[in-house]
Amino acid sequence: MLFSRYFKNIDTLIAAIAGYYIIQLFTAYSGVGISPDSIMYASTAESIYKHGNLITFNGTPMVFFPVFYPAFLSISFLFGYNAVEAAPVINGLLFAATIFLCGWMLSRSKPAYMIYKWLILITIILSPALLEIFTYLWSETLFVLLIMLFVVTLKQYIDKPTLKWLLLSAFVAALCCLTRYAGLAIVATGGLLILIHNILPFKKRILHTLAFGFASVSLLAINMLVNQFATGLATGTRKPSVTPFSENLYYFGVVLCDWLGLNETAHPYGSALTIIIIVALIVGFILVVLKDRVKTYAGICMAFTIIYSLFILIIATISRFEQLSSRLLSPMFIPMLVACTFWVPSMLSTLKKPQRIWLSFLPVLIMAGFLYNYTLINLLRYEWEFEYGVPGYTDDDWNKSAFVSFLKKNKNIYKPGVPIYSDADEAVYFFTGMHAKLVPHRYFKTDADKFLQQEHYYLIWFTHLANKELLGLEDIKKVHQLKKLHEFEEGAVYEVLKP
Repeated sequence: MLFSRYFKNIDTLIAAIAGYYIIQLFTAYSGVGISPDSIMYASTAESIYKHGNLITFNGTPMVFFPVFYPAFLSISFLFGYNAVEAAPVINGLLFAATIFLCGWMLSRSKPAYMIYKWLILITIILSPALLEIFTYLWSETLFVLLIMLFVVTLKQYIDKPTLKWLLLSAFVAALCCLTRYAGLAIVATGGLLILIHNILPFKKRILHTLAFGFASVSLLAINMLVNQFATGLATGTRKPSVTPFSENLYYFGVVLCDWLGLNETAHPYGSALTIIIIVALIVGFILVVLKDRVKTYAGICMAFTIIYSLFILIIATISRFEQLSSRLLSPMFIPMLVACTFWVPSMLSTLKKPQRIWLSFLPVLIMAGFLYNYTLINLLRYEWEFEYGVPGYTDDDWNKSAFVSFLKKNKNIYKPGVPIYSDADEAVYFFTGMHAKLVPHRYFKTDADKFLQQEHYYLIWFTHLANKELLGLEDIKKVHQLKKLHEFEEGAVYEVLKP
């Protein structure tokens, strides 16, 4: 009996192993992709392990992101590897765990069709959106796994509304918040589903909702209080958004077009696609609630997809950060996939066997078309990354850069006591271990004015990393004299003096 239960999940285990292996394939050349965020996480992980603090590579506490992901990465040091070195294995294991958890969940969904489960698992394994984040040192890797773990624990609470499962789901939600601030969407999802779960008396539902909410945000609240006392900023410096809601709807839709395998000709309809999908999900969720099917895994996934979508759209309209991208929306890929497809096996289950078999061919063919398109995208990406590495600070543009090689070999060309600035302070740290200060953002006028008042400093400038939000060379030249010490195609080192 025990053997039969484990054998039942052998297909899920095979899918998880395949997921791990594909991450190793994409990162075999030069490791995972490294972005500025990655260096922030990796340096904080090292500080946690070596010094027990949250100091980043630039000498300041990490406040722009919550602390759980770098704390999680710091475990790698126990095995003799830093976070960057261990990342291919860590990401592979996280992806495998996510796949296995999804397979386990689908096996317990009703109706449980094996072919549906296989198609969903293969879609997850081949999804360019998920393969992108799991080949980088990004917190989304852990966040995606925690989201699916939350779906499972909340389902257990809905089935058995005991204090044990309430607190366990709240703990997972708390870890989500402590991994990414967008984890607050998980708190909202849990609160909504607990409140409308009509098995319990209304008064008890209110108490459970409040208990879940307080427990879920407790760790994040502590993290933000520590940030406030350490730097005076709970979540770092945040500027108002420069993209209106309508524009964010469009960028959201562009991501959905890419996920659906549509080409650029569909991008102009991005806003319409966003509205159609979100409205359809809201209508579907209302119907699920009315039919008392919200207690299913699909119902939970649907609720989360709606709340996360609206959360991201609203936050992007209020607070300034990078343009909405597949990376930012990737945490909802699996829940959205389940929410948009669960009705197919549900509908087929109402039919007689001959009809069910024949009608199954259409959705299978549609999914096969998506998977074929995903495979072509992945093969093209693999062909590039097999030869050059995952884009970022570990690809060949950086590995074979003469400028980077010079910076590594000449760390002592700077006069002691003279500050060093750069338009990519994280790159200076990543390649040399040196600490440089970031050239101020032009929108932070006080910081920019203070920077331009300096009498003497060095400037390490990477020409290929043009960031229009930072003060540029032309801005600096208007105030300071730049003496070029060393120049390469990829950048230059300047000694800067005030006239």
